[in-house]
Amino acid sequence: MRFLRRRSDNEAASVVSEANESGTAEDGAAGRAHTAGKGRPTPKRRDAESKRRGPAPPPPKTQREAQKLARKNRASRDERRKDAADRRRRMMAGDERVLMPRDRGPVKAYVRDVVDSRRHLIGLFMPLAGLVFISLVLPIPRLQSMVSLFCMAMLAAILLEGVLLGRRITNAARDKFPKEQISPLSLGWYAFSRASQLRKLRVPKPRVKVGDTI
Repeated sequence: MRFLRRRSDNEAASVVSEANESGTAEDGAAGRAHTAGKGRPTPKRRDAESKRRGPAPPPPKTQREAQKLARKNRASRDERRKDAADRRRRMMAGDERVLMPRDRGPVKAYVRDVVDSRRHLIGLFMPLAGLVFISLVLPIPRLQSMVSLFCMAMLAAILLEGVLLGRRITNAARDKFPKEQISPLSLGWYAFSRASQLRKLRVPKPRVKVGDTI
């Protein structure tokens, strides 16, 4: 009876061992089947980009080739500089094809004309910031207090004018362009940002004079 019991224990152990071996073999086969699709490391980003760009041109072998390459690069730089200057000129003139998306459209052009036809306190925002900086640099308490009060009063006036300007321009744009979808907040902020810039630095360049009727 003891011999039979030992034999049954051995048989159970062998069954378990065979099951483990078969499971390990299946796992290994599954793992190999899962990783067989790639079979190589992921290429680096610079290697992939270099393949897309193609091989680098060979360096010049003679002085004549080097001079020719330098003339070619110089001509390319001059061409890019010329294109940038032409694009800047067209942008300043208000060409819709080169304007930024925020400046495109008849509504934005109308807002620019309305803003450029008048002088605004908002235009003093940048000089006011410079005055605040000067007052902070100069360690004069009396001057700092006076400049602080003046700047607070001017800031309140600028904010009030900005609100009134945005409301007036929004109503005028809705009357002139009834079929356009106009956002009061977006259009009001566009008018405020245009008016806060110095007239000579506005892009596109103002096409109306101060006092013109729009």
